[in-house]
Amino acid sequence: MKEALEPQPGPTITPTAQVSIVVIAFNDAVHVSDAVRSALAQGTSGEIVTEVIAVDDASTDGTGAALDALARTEPRLRVLHRTENSGGCGTPRNDGLRAATGRFVMFLDSDDVLPPGAAEALLAAALRHDAPVVAGACVRRELPAHRDVPWQPALYREAAVHGSPESSPQLVRDTLCVNKLYGRAFLTENAIAFPEGRFTYEDFVFTARVLAAAPRIVTIPHHVYIWHVRRAAAKQSISLDRKDVTNWQARIDAHRTSVRIFQDAGHKALAHAANTKFLDHDLRMYVRELHTRGADYRAEWWGLTRDYLAGFDEADLRAARAPARWLARVVLASPAPRDLERLTQLAARPGRLLPPYAEARGGAVWSEDLPEVELDALGTKPMHRLPVTIDAEPVIGARSVLRLRVHDMYGRLAAAEPLSIDIELRRRADDRRGPVHTAALTAYPAPSASGASWTAEVVLDLPALLERGGPRRRCADPEPWDLMAQVSCADGASFRASLRATGPGLRRRVLPNRRHLLLLVQPYATTGGALSLRVASGLRSVWRIAARRLRL
Repeated sequence: MKEALEPQPGPTITPTAQVSIVVIAFNDAVHVSDAVRSALAQGTSGEIVTEVIAVDDASTDGTGAALDALARTEPRLRVLHRTENSGGCGTPRNDGLRAATGRFVMFLDSDDVLPPGAAEALLAAALRHDAPVVAGACVRRELPAHRDVPWQPALYREAAVHGSPESSPQLVRDTLCVNKLYGRAFLTENAIAFPEGRFTYEDFVFTARVLAAAPRIVTIPHHVYIWHVRRAAAKQSISLDRKDVTNWQARIDAHRTSVRIFQDAGHKALAHAANTKFLDHDLRMYVRELHTRGADYRAEWWGLTRDYLAGFDEADLRAARAPARWLARVVLASPAPRDLERLTQLAARPGRLLPPYAEARGGAVWSEDLPEVELDALGTKPMHRLPVTIDAEPVIGARSVLRLRVHDMYGRLAAAEPLSIDIELRRRADDRRGPVHTAALTAYPAPSASGASWTAEVVLDLPALLERGGPRRRCADPEPWDLMAQVSCADGASFRASLRATGPGLRRRVLPNRRHLLLLVQPYATTGGALSLRVASGLRSVWRIAARRLRL
């Protein structure tokens, strides 16, 4: 049972209420000191964090030496040196857990940080509610832009006490171990540890073991973890290094193990929720990237996925959100990869269902040659939840425009009568809003295979992006702007959708400009197929990009 909490003053922290923070590191000398310092900063004189245990997993780049140097000036820092690399994150975390002496324990990766007050907020909730597990909000911070994206925000909108995970199965959606505080006695009494050795996604299994033990869990909206996302790093983190199909296999293995843990403990609701989460999150994320992989990867991925999904119950599929269950059913119904662009666009967030729109037996289906895959719920979804496709062809020049086409979907839009469309631009780095461009929509008779559509042409004021860009506008690197559309209809309904990038205009252009001399503009398609723009100003931008190309 979930119980909402009223804000209360925190308790007095006693000497027995202390936290051990385990930091694991392998070949991360550049970042590990920042991680350790953020852990040591959780309390000014040891009244909250009694110790930080840094485990060096046999690094070869000076990580161990950096930790030893820091320990000489920080008496609360203990450094453990492994002589052989474990091949994963589970073994060094277990080493740190066994060495911990605090009443509570937290985990931190060497390339991330804890924000100020994180341990204090978690500890206060644990003591106030006598809870062996407390979880807080986490943000994924995209670097170097410092753009924060909340992780599983629906779980952390308000503080709550969950009497047991079985009564709050949505908790399985947060598989992280690092945004939580655990009672060490609880972990010991229930023999909870991470998988040892080379086991990818070890936190999936650890979290399943925690939830299967049925503890009282408190969730708090306080930000307690900053997960750094460095997409340009020479060596990608496990969560980003998805280019090899073995990563997908490892994710399936970790998920399968987690579901088995729930089933063995008699927690059918948690096993069901885990399968639904796999469809809504894991499957959708990998399908979104499938078009970027080679033919061999696609074939192997498709076979692995089809075999695994065959073990899911129909109830699992029905409980997943409509885009995810449609994706799963297409994979199950097809022995080989097919319709990759359509699948990719549907897996995007928000999803877009591309035409043509086929029907069979009076209902919407995936295609004429795959009528067994029903697109259920399309007739009952509210307008703002429909996976509407809006094509956008950028034409960049002296007069830059977007040529737009809004596709009807089984008559749902035609019944609402779309009238106008607003195009909003937001700078990705900080969500700063650019100018809004508005145009009337004109009904356009289209071939019957695609249904009706509505068209518009919107003039883009590109220099205005630089004027509204604030203090960052003189940055020499082009900054990405994301585009969203809002369509207003005659019946009073409206809906928002991203734009599907189309046409030959997805290339870099240099434009003369009276104020900035030059504008550098590049329309491009994101991994999910949405249209975005990169915009920069001045000769310096052009020179820097030209210099990079020459270096290549």
